[in-house]
Amino acid sequence: MKNLKIIIITGLSGSGKSEALAAFEDAGYYCVDNMPVALLPKFLELPTKRSPEIAGLVFVMDLRETNFLSRYPGVFQHLRQLGYDFDVLFLEADDETLLRRFSQTRRHHPLSQGKSLLDDIRTEREQLKDLRVAAAKVIDTSTYNVHEFKTVIRDIARKNQTRAPMRIHIQSFGFKFGLPLDADLVVDVRFLANPYFVPALKPLDGETDAVRDYVSKGPETRAFLAKYLELLDYLLPLYEKEGKSYITIAVGCTGGRHRSVVIARALYEHIAESGKQVEILHRDIANP
Repeated sequence: MKNLKIIIITGLSGSGKSEALAAFEDAGYYCVDNMPVALLPKFLELPTKRSPEIAGLVFVMDLRETNFLSRYPGVFQHLRQLGYDFDVLFLEADDETLLRRFSQTRRHHPLSQGKSLLDDIRTEREQLKDLRVAAAKVIDTSTYNVHEFKTVIRDIARKNQTRAPMRIHIQSFGFKFGLPLDADLVVDVRFLANPYFVPALKPLDGETDAVRDYVSKGPETRAFLAKYLELLDYLLPLYEKEGKSYITIAVGCTGGRHRSVVIARALYEHIAESGKQVEILHRDIANP
C-alpha cells in the first residue's frame, strides 16, 4: 500500500471528523473510522492490488481509543521509517461551537468523567496540542456549514491524489416497471418510433442489428443523439469537477426492450470512445 496516499484525520471531538471522512469517501478514498493506531501498520501490510478506483486511504484516529496518545508517536515514526507517505489532518473548533454541537447531538464527550462538558473540551484540547503542532494541516471548522466544509475537504482530496475517474453507469429500463431508484439523469425516449409494433421486430431486443437499425435510422433519433451527446460532453466534466465519484444515466422506454436499449448502447459507445470509465446495464431487456 506504499503507493497509495494515506491521510490520518484526528482532532477535537465534535470538530467534524465524521463529515470529513464521508467527503473523502465520496472522493474515492478507502476510509476507516476509529482505527486503533497500533493496528495501522498491520493493516498497511495486507496484500492488496492497486485499484484505479481507490484514490487513497483515510483513517480517523482520536481519543476514543484509550491508548491513542501514548501509542501514536511511535507508530507514526515507524511508518515513516518504512517509507509510507502519510499526512495528519487535524480538525478543531472553538469552545462555543463545540458546546453547541454537543448540545445539538446530545452525544457524550469521550473524556466525560463527571466534569462539565467545557472542562472535557479543554482537557482534550490540551492533550492533543502536540499532535496539532505535528499535523500537516489544521482546519478550524467553527465557521463552516456542512456544505462549505465538504468543499474544503474535497479540495484537499484533489490535491492529494491522482484523481480516481468518475464512474459512469448507463442503464436502460422500462417505465412500466418503474424508475431506477439510483438514477441521476433520466432520459425518456418514448417519442421515438417503436419496434414493438413491427411484427418481425417485436420478439427481438435492442441489442440485435435489426432493432438497432430500425431505431437508429429515424431522423428523430439522429437529431436527438446529436443534441444529447453534445449535452453529455458538456455535463460530464462538470460533474467530475464537482467531485461526483459516480453518475447513473437511465434511458427509458415503455417496456425497456427496444428503444431504450438502442439509445443506452449509443450513449455507452460514445462515452467509451472518450476513454471514460463507463458501464452499461439493460435492466428490463428480458421482461416480456
